[in-house]
Amino acid sequence: MVNESRFKMSRERLEELKAELEYLQTVREKEVAEQIKEARSFGDLSENSEYDEAKTEQGKLYSKIAEIKALVENAEIIEASSTKDKVGHVSRVKVRDLVFDEVLEFQIVGSQEANPMLGKVSGDSPIGRALLERGLGEIVEVEAPEGQMSFEILEINN
Repeated sequence: MVNESRFKMSRERLEELKAELEYLQTVREKEVAEQIKEARSFGDLSENSEYDEAKTEQGKLYSKIAEIKALVENAEIIEASSTKDKVGHVSRVKVRDLVFDEVLEFQIVGSQEANPMLGKVSGDSPIGRALLERGLGEIVEVEAPEGQMSFEILEINN
């Protein structure tokens, strides 16, 4: 038996992936098929760069479709925490970095939605794991690749 990985994501992200998959399987697949058909009309396929490019594009498209299908089929929906006093998935958390004395905001999201530049951290990341299930006012220690970090939880919005 194969142990399938589950991909944690919000319901919104799952719907985005489904919409992208639908677009790729309908509109984009027809466009690429048309490119191949047009390139075939140019004659000798052995020296037809347009045909080669279209076939390469088709391979990339099928690879992307397979990737998104795997994500959709193995999606695990994360829901907002039912307790308002603990950090959970989907929570927005305001913390004070005790080393640099600055206030930061994070949202705990699934791995498919993580974007640290936008303050979206995966619940599987060092910061996400450290914050999950912690409460207001708690000091959180995080062992991160750049070293030890310390945060005080200032605000939790679920």
